[in-house]
Amino acid sequence: MRPAQRVVVGITGATGAVYAVRLLQRLRASKVETHLVASPAGVLNVHHELGLDRRALEALADTAYSPGDVGAAIASGSFTTDAMVVAPCSMKSLAAIAHGLADNLLTRAADVTLKERRRLVLMVRETPFNLAHLRNMTAATEMGAVIFPPLPAFYHRPQTIDELVDDTVERVLSLIGVEQAAPKSWGGLPAA
Repeated sequence: MRPAQRVVVGITGATGAVYAVRLLQRLRASKVETHLVASPAGVLNVHHELGLDRRALEALADTAYSPGDVGAAIASGSFTTDAMVVAPCSMKSLAAIAHGLADNLLTRAADVTLKERRRLVLMVRETPFNLAHLRNMTAATEMGAVIFPPLPAFYHRPQTIDELVDDTVERVLSLIGVEQAAPKSWGGLPAA
């Protein structure tokens, strides 16, 4: 029997590993089945930025795959998922997704997500953008992906980095249809 919701989480080598870890934690708390694929550079960044090794990272997901396992369940559209989030998404992975390379399990799962018309959220991490980055983001958007740079919002007056990360992750959860998502709503500015 299929779970109520099933989400693929990809992690690439861009900075921002905390978004992936927090996303996995929130999906687990929301009883969403997770399928994780992390590139070697993604695992390296998780270790560098958060001190977690591959085993600790994979323990946050229901199922974890090697990026070379192109025969895995998430490589097929017949394996029904609700969404995929690449958090963070490097410019290399963005380019592969935008051009349909499907050269590893992560980019193949993204390709499947697009071809099946499911929600694909790419938390791109780079600054400043060059023209290739912008064109690849346009191409991915034209195919149905949502480009979601994890830019902090300050209008809620966050006091900690955790609050900034949580606000971004809750917005992503809302975008992929997780009922338990709790993004802060903008109430407008008080009258002057």
